[in-house]
Order: sequence, then C-alpha cells, then structure tokens
Amino acid sequence: MFKIGVAGKGGTGKTTLSCLIILSLLKLEQKPILAIDADPNSNLAENLGIAQPKSLVEIVNEIEKIKNNLPYGIEKSKYLEMRVQEAIMEEKGFDLLVMGRTEGPGCYCYANNLLREWMEKIEKNYKFIVMDNEAGMEHISRRTSGNLDVLFVVSLSDKISLRTAESIYNMINNLELNIKKTYLVINELLGNKIGNNINFPVPVAFKLPFDEEVYKLSEENKGILNISDKSIAFLNVYEFINELCKSDLQ
Repeated sequence: MFKIGVAGKGGTGKTTLSCLIILSLLKLEQKPILAIDADPNSNLAENLGIAQPKSLVEIVNEIEKIKNNLPYGIEKSKYLEMRVQEAIMEEKGFDLLVMGRTEGPGCYCYANNLLREWMEKIEKNYKFIVMDNEAGMEHISRRTSGNLDVLFVVSLSDKISLRTAESIYNMINNLELNIKKTYLVINELLGNKIGNNINFPVPVAFKLPFDEEVYKLSEENKGILNISDKSIAFLNVYEFINELCKSDLQ
C-alpha cells in the first residue's frame, strides 16, 4: 500500500491535483485506489464528477451518541465496520471516502480512536491511497490516517503563495510525521511563470501550466476524470506519477 498526500492553501489547485493523480494511477492500471477527501470543504467528489457520500465522521458521530446503547449482540467494532460501509463510494477502479471534520481532540477521543482503528483496517485493501488534505492536515496530525510515502505541497506561482506554501511545509514538518518524500508543485493558474531556481526547502516535482480544458471541465462541473490524454496539466502529472511508480514500487 502506497500513500500519497496533497496539501496546500485553499484555491491553489490541490483538489485538482489530487484528481489528476488518481486519473494517472487509473491510466497506469495501479488499482485499486482509495481516494480520501480529508479537507473540511469536501469537494473532491464534485471534482471527480461523482456523487457526494456521507462522511465517515458523520457516521462515527452518530455511533458516539449511541455508544452505550448499541444493538444487542453486536460488537462495537463490527457495528462500526457495518455502518462505515455507507461512507464508501465505489467507482470503477477506485473508491472514495470523505473523512469529514472532528471538532476537538478532547471531546472526540472516542471518534478519533474508532477512525484510526478502522482506517488501519481498510487501507490494507488498496494498492494506492490518495489523500486530499486541508492545509493543516488535520487527520494526519491526529494520526487517524497514518503515514505518507509522498507529500505534494501545492502553491500558485507568485511569491506570496510560495511563502504561504513554505509556512504550510514548516507546520507539517513540525508535526514530526513519518513522510518519506516531500515535493513542491507549482500551479501556474495565474499565468505567472517563474524560473527553475526556486528557493524552497524541498524540490519541485513538476509545474501545472494553465490548462483550458481543466478550467472548462471545472466550470461545467463535469469532473476531471473526463479530461483528455492530451491535456498539458494531466501529462505533467502522469509523467511524474509514472516515474514514481517505476522507482518507488520496485
């Protein structure tokens, strides 16, 4: 099981990148894939062009309210496993799980423990996991979604965005998470192209040039999975993910 995380400030294109990574893995026949929406804004399903499932935290929250009055004869772990199936949206080649947001480590210890136990169990069923995170990477910092093999930090191509991305990277780094490799991805959405000599703590994996097709699919709410193989943005992601599969999975 190989886990990829995507982080960045809202509006930098991290959800679009997550979709392009998922599409690249599907094209490379690297299945099955678990796509996890760990951003409280929860728009990964919309960008993939599929229906929005019920979030895992919503279900765990419901269980929290009746934890001392569960159906007779059913173990808590079995009841959770049965209920969380509601949160998994099954698609061709991949499943989608929307995590949702917990509301505090103190009042949600029970929920976090259930999330962690169940995530450790379900992850074993997938070859790849792609996680679209919020900037603070809440679920990873709470250890409810484990470690990462690769983390992509996404930034727009202006200096202010790059400074924000560095702040996000430093915040993540201070959490002392087990992340094997971290890369920067430059989204040239604004058309503000920059050179290759970027002063950033980690290397640039690739750049996402402005892509009219990505923009049009987003505007028409058709889903990134419908993008053509000729898309410049897709090809940049595909080439890197292809090399990543060759080098890291051998």
